[in-house]
Amino acid sequence: MVEDLKRKVLIVLTVLLLLSSAQAGSTDRLSGHQCTDFQTANFLRGSKLKVQFLLFTHSSPSCGELILADDGIKNCSFNSSLETKIIIHGFRALGTKPSWIEGLVHAILHSSQVNVIAVDWIYGSTAAYPSAVENVTLLALSISQLISKLLALGVSGTSIHIIGVSLGAHVAGLVGHFHGGQLGRITGYKYLICDHMRAVHLYVSALKHSCLMVAFPCASHQDFLNGRCLDCVDPFLYSCPRIGLQEQAGVNMRKLPKEVKVYLMTSPSAPFCVHHSLVEFHLQKTRNTVTSIEITFFSNSTKDTAKITIPKHQEMGKRLLAHSVPLCQINRVTLKYLPKSQFWRKDESFIVGKFCAAPLPLASNRTTSCLPWNLTLPSKTDISYELPTACA
Repeated sequence: MVEDLKRKVLIVLTVLLLLSSAQAGSTDRLSGHQCTDFQTANFLRGSKLKVQFLLFTHSSPSCGELILADDGIKNCSFNSSLETKIIIHGFRALGTKPSWIEGLVHAILHSSQVNVIAVDWIYGSTAAYPSAVENVTLLALSISQLISKLLALGVSGTSIHIIGVSLGAHVAGLVGHFHGGQLGRITGYKYLICDHMRAVHLYVSALKHSCLMVAFPCASHQDFLNGRCLDCVDPFLYSCPRIGLQEQAGVNMRKLPKEVKVYLMTSPSAPFCVHHSLVEFHLQKTRNTVTSIEITFFSNSTKDTAKITIPKHQEMGKRLLAHSVPLCQINRVTLKYLPKSQFWRKDESFIVGKFCAAPLPLASNRTTSCLPWNLTLPSKTDISYELPTACA
C-alpha cells in the first residue's frame, strides 16, 4: 500500500509540474526562447490595457516571443535589417484571441522574411465597445513608443508596415499620425463583422496564393459591374491596387488623390481571386424593349455566368464577368436570349447581334475581340461557340 501511495503521489506531482510548465509557456526548440500566447480576459477582469508585444520570425512562425519593456528589443530575436509588420486586432467581445491571427502571421512569414509583431491588447479590447474605444489613444501611444525604440535601433520608418483590423485599423491610423505620416505603410478595414472578417480572409489568401487580386478604381459598385471602369490609367497612373504585400500595392505613387474607391469580384472560397473580363453584345438593330442575355464561360473544370442587359432603344449592353481561369483558358461560351414575358404581348422569338469579350485591365489602346460573325439567338435556348483567345 505504501508503494502504491508513493506512485500516486509521484503521478500527482508530475501532473502538477506539467500544468505549471504549460501555464508558464512552452519553449521553441529552434530558437530556444519561451513561447508566449495571447492573454484571455472577461468582463470581471475589467478593461485595463495590459499590452503585450509578441514577436514572430521566419524561423519561429508559431512561437510568440514576448518583447519586454526597456531594452527587451535588444535581447530578443528582432532583426533590425528586415522589414517589420505590426498587426493590431480590434474589439474582442468575449476576451478571446482572434482566430485569424495565426493564419495571418503564417501567411506573412510564408511570403516574405520579415519581423512580425502582434499587438495583444485583449484586456483593453474586452467588455463594452465604448470601453475599448476609450483605450484606442493609449494603445496607439504604447505602439508609438515601441516604434520609437525600433527607430532608435536604426530601423527605417519606411520599413514599418502596420496592419490594423476592425478597431485596430483606427489605432493604426492614429499611430501613423503620431509619427507624422513617415511610416512605410498602413493597411486597415471597416469595423463591421461582415466586412472585416471577410477582408482578413482575403488578405491572408492573397499572401498564400500566387494569383493576383486586382481592384479597379470606380465611382460606384454598379458602375464597376456594368463595365464602366476597365483600365488602370485614371484617376492616376497605374491605379489598380493589388491586395497583398507588393511594393506600394503595385500602384505608381506619384501624386495620389485623397480618396479613391476601388472594386473587385471574388469567388466564395479560397483562394478567392478571380479574373475579370468585359463581355458585350451588340444588337443588329435596336429594340423597343429591354433585352437580356445570359453569358456563360466554360473551361475544362469551371463554369461562370453573368447577364447582360441592353436598355430599350440602345444597340449595345456590357457587363463584367468573373471567372476562375484566365480568359485564354475559356474554351467555350454559351449565350441565351431571355425574352421579357408580357401578358398582353409576346417578345420577339429571336435576336441577332455580335458578341465580344476582353480581359481586364483594358488599356486605352486595346479593343475587345469579337466573334467574326453575327449570332442568331433563339428565345430561351443555349447556343454555344468556341472562344478563340490566345494566351500571352
